[in-house]
Amino acid sequence: MPKFMGILEFLDDSGTTMVKRLPDDGQYEIVWGSQLIVRESQTAVFFRDGRSLDLFGPGRYVLQTQNLPGLTKFITSLGYGANSPFRSEVYFMNMKLFPNLKWGTKEPILFRDSELQMIRLRSHGIFSIQIADPSLFLNKIVGTQGLYYDSDIEDYLRNIITTRMTDVLGNALKTIFDMPKELNKLSLIIKSNLETDFEGLGLYLHDFYLNSISLPPAVQEMVDARSGMAAVGNMDKFMKYKAAMSLEKAAENPSGSAAAGVGVGAGMGMGFMLPQMLQNTVRSDQGQNAIPSDSPFDRIKKLKELLDIGAISQEEFEMKKKELLTGI
Repeated sequence: MPKFMGILEFLDDSGTTMVKRLPDDGQYEIVWGSQLIVRESQTAVFFRDGRSLDLFGPGRYVLQTQNLPGLTKFITSLGYGANSPFRSEVYFMNMKLFPNLKWGTKEPILFRDSELQMIRLRSHGIFSIQIADPSLFLNKIVGTQGLYYDSDIEDYLRNIITTRMTDVLGNALKTIFDMPKELNKLSLIIKSNLETDFEGLGLYLHDFYLNSISLPPAVQEMVDARSGMAAVGNMDKFMKYKAAMSLEKAAENPSGSAAAGVGVGAGMGMGFMLPQMLQNTVRSDQGQNAIPSDSPFDRIKKLKELLDIGAISQEEFEMKKKELLTGI
């Protein structure tokens, strides 16, 4: 035979329970005059005969049901047995903030990047929710479940977030290289687009954070290689520097092991190559810094300009011209 519940209250030690129903099984029944205690962070919904009758905020209340101790049991036992047909339940709604819920893309998102063309992106972040409309959330999401956790709805909300985020990335982001400076802006836009969806479930989206957007490993390696090339700058000087460092490391290896022999051989090879490489570098630097000399024809041209302005005579021009042509 079911027992009577004189006091109804619920304390959540886990911090993850969104909804709890009392009584949660057939062992207890709510009777006339039962005390309902609701905490500051809770809202209680009272059901009798399958209908929601009242919504209770923080405080202590006396419930009125059709179950009267002794009398009801005597009457109903004649036609219904030990269980009373007058059913009553209280759903405790946890109105506190449920923070640090995680979301992420299960599958990569196809994204048209203005610099990398078509790439696949993954993203993840966190969000926090609260129950905004207890009756709507209870009837639309929880139903008749006796216990409902934040993890029960997290996966469903994650799918909604992924859909909205895909739309925002396609419209608001041109290239992932702009992502660091646009991260906060994207989070705000996505949160704004999600608010209507959450309100339709009786929830309030307290905050939403986009933590990162990542590339596939193969694409990331190419981006890193591109960054490395830009950081190196002059590739010719970089290769000469690497050759010199290899020669120095080879010289430091002991000569006793086979591996050292290989290192010495490689070092000797680099030793033969290094002087030629350094010589080419010196010639290159000298060629870049040297002042180009005039050819004989350039000098004759300059002499002609002096002749035209009367700075030299025709005889002097012919004599100097002959000297320059003789030296060719």
